[in-house]
Amino acid sequence: MKVLSRLQNSVKVNGTSFVLLIDPDKKNNDKIEKLVEHANINDVDAIFVGGSLMMDSLYHERIARIKSISNIPLILFPGGINQINRHFDAMLFMSLISGRNPHYLIGEQVLAAPIVKDLGIETISTGYILIDGGSSTTVEFISGTKPLPTSRIDLIMSHVLAAQFLGMKFLYLEAGSGAKKRVPNEVVEMVAKESQLDLIVGGGIKTPKDANELAQSGASFVVVGSAIENSIELMNDFSSAIHG
Repeated sequence: MKVLSRLQNSVKVNGTSFVLLIDPDKKNNDKIEKLVEHANINDVDAIFVGGSLMMDSLYHERIARIKSISNIPLILFPGGINQINRHFDAMLFMSLISGRNPHYLIGEQVLAAPIVKDLGIETISTGYILIDGGSSTTVEFISGTKPLPTSRIDLIMSHVLAAQFLGMKFLYLEAGSGAKKRVPNEVVEMVAKESQLDLIVGGGIKTPKDANELAQSGASFVVVGSAIENSIELMNDFSSAIHG
């Protein structure tokens, strides 16, 4: 079964799916292995791997190690073309549609496409929208773009509908890793109600209660990274909160 079909089936079964985000550039190999081992037994539906930066030359070795011990679909959440790796089961083939930097709208995608085809990695077309999380984030700085303000639901919805009409499969609302504030419930509710896209929500999700509220608001996938990296024992609590 293709990864896309597996993810969509998990949403049908659970209502909302739980995605663990792992940043392989934290350089803590033991911690990464523990995260994956815990994910295998705590009903995590998928693992996203990615970060805005590559801080050393061991990235690809870490991906191979994660793949070797994971029982869960391993999906690239790309920060750049240099993160593409044959060990991924699939990748979010993303366009940063909230910004106007052509490099992240289409430039990186053009450079990546031949490599992705050659490696045979499954692609999931995804519209990526940065939402203001109350603090400057790495992705905002690296991409040279500004997030959309949460007060402008009309602006957010215009971007969401553009992604839908362009044929995207997924829509990713991102407050940014470690954001002060997550995407508000009312934004998630509106996007879920007014679009036909599978909705991913991530960034600034600090507690299982946060995750549960996003699931109840209509998120198809809730992505948690920093909160679990800091307190791995919370993984089961997040899983229960998201799956209801």
